[in-house]
Amino acid sequence: MPFVPVDVLLKRAEEGQYAVGAFNCNNMEIVQAIVAAAEAERAPVILQASQGAIKYAGLDFIVAMARQAAEKASVPVALHLDHGTSFAQVMQCIRAGFSSVMIDGSKLPLEENIALTRQVLAVARAVGVSVEAELGKIGGTEDDISVADWEAMLTDPEEARYFVEQTGVDSLAIAIGTAHGRYKGEPRLDFDRLARVRSLVQVPIVLHGSSGVPDEAIRRAIALGVRKVNIDTNIREAFVAAARRVVDAHPEEIDPRKILGPAREAATEIIREKIRLFGSSGKA
Repeated sequence: MPFVPVDVLLKRAEEGQYAVGAFNCNNMEIVQAIVAAAEAERAPVILQASQGAIKYAGLDFIVAMARQAAEKASVPVALHLDHGTSFAQVMQCIRAGFSSVMIDGSKLPLEENIALTRQVLAVARAVGVSVEAELGKIGGTEDDISVADWEAMLTDPEEARYFVEQTGVDSLAIAIGTAHGRYKGEPRLDFDRLARVRSLVQVPIVLHGSSGVPDEAIRRAIALGVRKVNIDTNIREAFVAAARRVVDAHPEEIDPRKILGPAREAATEIIREKIRLFGSSGKA
């Protein structure tokens, strides 16, 4: 089936009180693993391409692989740009066939973030593409961040209300203490802040940096209104660990299929686990 806009999937998730998994893809095997997991779980799924993935695989290759996987799938599949940082890049992805884009103006002053988001929305709405924006700073997993600095990075609930009112964006990524990459300790999630944001805005909430967040914290975030959960690092860990096991056990192996095949299977399994955790299993 053709790509589905993310806002369609998240509206259904809101009605069913679950979250849809958004999984980053960097190569053919991971694209296959994501869709195979969604098929096995009978779940809607979001294929995400980051700027790094586009640079590595090429925009046309990413779209072609994702489209082939979606057309063969019997579950809803969206293709989403993760962390687009410029109007030009977002337009390039829309022209290439993405069904959803994220415009990340979180490093800009609030009014500039609003203006950039509106600019993207004006084009995206005309062609049926959904738009995610970000408010607050979802950084990396660096150590030695002071409490004051940590709190300054988090999304201000009143700013979130104002931002959504001014833009009408389809979904909003907020910062409540998660981070991209591997955590060096247990993440501190500000659930009170999440609850406050959710009480003030009427659009689906997105949680970035969710790899490594304890399952119970993910469940609580979903119960409080998160409807899209992004996963990347956990997939990489499972994929590379499985490939390493093959190479360590068979150092003479030179067939990439025998190395990447088990890696694909490992990625499929971790994605299936996440889909069940998010409550979207059986929701296709």
